Amino acid sequence: MRAVLCESFGPPETLVLREIDDPQPGPGEVQIAIEACGVNFPDTLIIEGKYQFRPDPPFIPGGEVSGTVAKLGAGVEGVAIGQKVMAMSLHGGFAQKIVMPADALLHRPEGMPGEIAAGFTMTYGTSMHALRQRADLQPGETLLVLGAGGGVGLAAVEIGKAMGATVIAAASSAEKLAAAQKAGADHLVDYAADDLRGRIAQICGKKGVDVVYDPVGGPVFEQALRSTAWRGRVLVVGFASGDIPKVPANLALLKGCAIVGVFWGDFRRRETALDNANFDQLFAWYAEGRLHPHVSRALPLAQAGEALTALAERRAVGKIVLTAGA
Repeated sequence: MRAVLCESFGPPETLVLREIDDPQPGPGEVQIAIEACGVNFPDTLIIEGKYQFRPDPPFIPGGEVSGTVAKLGAGVEGVAIGQKVMAMSLHGGFAQKIVMPADALLHRPEGMPGEIAAGFTMTYGTSMHALRQRADLQPGETLLVLGAGGGVGLAAVEIGKAMGATVIAAASSAEKLAAAQKAGADHLVDYAADDLRGRIAQICGKKGVDVVYDPVGGPVFEQALRSTAWRGRVLVVGFASGDIPKVPANLALLKGCAIVGVFWGDFRRRETALDNANFDQLFAWYAEGRLHPHVSRALPLAQAGEALTALAERRAVGKIVLTAGA
């Protein structure tokens, strides 16, 4: 099979496309013939050895796949060859085949294309866990989504609307804001050009926002924190800006608000049944036409470096996926 290899830690341009042996499933595992693999911000860190999970090179990056079950390992039940699935792995996805534990699979909704499924799991899984379990977002509350034009940001906009919130989408370009508006955002803020706190005050008045969803980090984090309502919840989702913010702790005291960490990957590992229930709801919303995953680019495996560079430079709108056919 063809696979993208990280043979030593480094930037995206150091990745290489190789022909290697197919992985074979062991007991309790399945082999998936990959249709597509999502490209995510953690991938840009993993290949440089900067993520909390650090595989030893050489390894295949990519942790979000869709495909078809091709082989079953010993003892696997409840899974059939030919079944369409989606799954999260720590790595191994930028390839034509992958081996996964059978109990890690999600059964793909009927009619969901492979490219859409490849970009669904991490973005919607992260945003659903953040808004449901970590923020306990309620109907009628106001949700501010930073980085609203990216994959997790657009998912948060759609899920926030599905949960009955008023959604303020903040992003750094007109193109990203247009995507957020299409996803259902009620208000738009260009924080590259506008005063974020001033615009929030115009929209919310003195009350502020109930929930902040932040996958960006950097200086906008403190601005958003200062704009929260009493008992607000500020969700720490990631640091796409490359800057981990440091804020005065007294702000949380004065606001009576909570700064809440979101680590969906570990949540799925520790509380799989609860996460599966999240996906049951997400798949139901998808079937109802309430979620419209936005895949802006589908590139061949040979362009994995280009895909990761676009993500690292924050040029991507929605999701980028790699297709395994080339």
